[in-house]
Amino acid sequence: MPPVGGVRLATAAAGIRYRGRTDVLFALLDEGTQVAGVLTRSRCPSAPVDWCRAKLPAGTARALVVNSANANAFTGLTGRDAVALTAALAAEAAGCSPDEVFLASTGVIGEPLDGGKFRGVLEACRARAEPTGWLEAARAIMTTDTFPKLATRTARLGGRDVVVNGIAKGSGMIAPDMATMLSFVFTDAAVAAPVLQDVLAAGADRSFNCVTVDGDTSTSDTLLAFATGRAGPRIESADHPDLPAFRAALDEVLVELAILVARDGEGARKLVTVLVEGAESDRSAHRVAMSIANSPLVKTAVAGEDANWGRVVMAVGKAGEPADRDRLAISFGDVRVAVAGARDPAYDEEKASAAMREEAVTIRVDLGLGQGQARVWTCDLTKGYVEINGDYRS
Repeated sequence: MPPVGGVRLATAAAGIRYRGRTDVLFALLDEGTQVAGVLTRSRCPSAPVDWCRAKLPAGTARALVVNSANANAFTGLTGRDAVALTAALAAEAAGCSPDEVFLASTGVIGEPLDGGKFRGVLEACRARAEPTGWLEAARAIMTTDTFPKLATRTARLGGRDVVVNGIAKGSGMIAPDMATMLSFVFTDAAVAAPVLQDVLAAGADRSFNCVTVDGDTSTSDTLLAFATGRAGPRIESADHPDLPAFRAALDEVLVELAILVARDGEGARKLVTVLVEGAESDRSAHRVAMSIANSPLVKTAVAGEDANWGRVVMAVGKAGEPADRDRLAISFGDVRVAVAGARDPAYDEEKASAAMREEAVTIRVDLGLGQGQARVWTCDLTKGYVEINGDYRS
């Protein structure tokens, strides 16, 4: 991961829940940094989500504080006080207003977060913050993740290279209604906040909003993008000639991170891509694809490497979208298993089973009704998911 001009990072072990475990990320941002964000639509949002939602309209940021092991959600006035104290401590360390501090938390819901845990920690982070350390930053925000998630791209804007770096965390409680549990994108491009907001929201719809692990939307879903303005021309409108190149780089980072989240689903062994085409609209195709991706029966069939297209038929039928049984075609990988309302006449059990034994499984569905299409990512459902979540708080 290359450095991003105007961004310095540091991590620390603050003892949020466990001793000796890195659980805090502190990012310092140059003055003038623009910010955009997409936040959970959960009606039970965390205190940090409320804080970010209130601060985003101003469009500027100087610091980001992220903690793992405690979501600071469903914590009432105590949670709001912890957010205010954390922002004040971060502002003091960064030399800015608390209104320019953005916060995110992930971990157990319902446990009070002691904002005093950050006292002294953020000041120490400021003293050792560096432009490197992206891997450590990604590790600091992990909970049940089994590996850190990072992605980077470079775009050519106005004759200069700009960098787009992203990190994410997410493994369970993943059915985003905006983004993944937590994801942060940093760029040295000069993009005005309103433009950055539009690009980020559209990118989230093509990436994180196309991911599901277990059908559960988090209280803490937060996707933030920070543009420091240290490189390239200033992009202040949607018709700027360099915006498409920047959008493409940002979209690629978001998609890569989204796929990593699906691949790391709790207890997962397989990445599953669901492709739906031939729907009456893209929106309808997306709903059908999510119905398939969220089906426990489909996901357990993938876990068992069982080419059971009947479960896909079920998921298509329950989606509540236009579908015609006698026009439906289903494939696992490149092996078509069903067509025109019946098993494919050329069906080969061994070929279908071989497709299901791959580490990355693709389920293709053609509804035969129109031009609508969608792509979503999920994972298989194994005993490991139950084991992880059966004792999550212990």
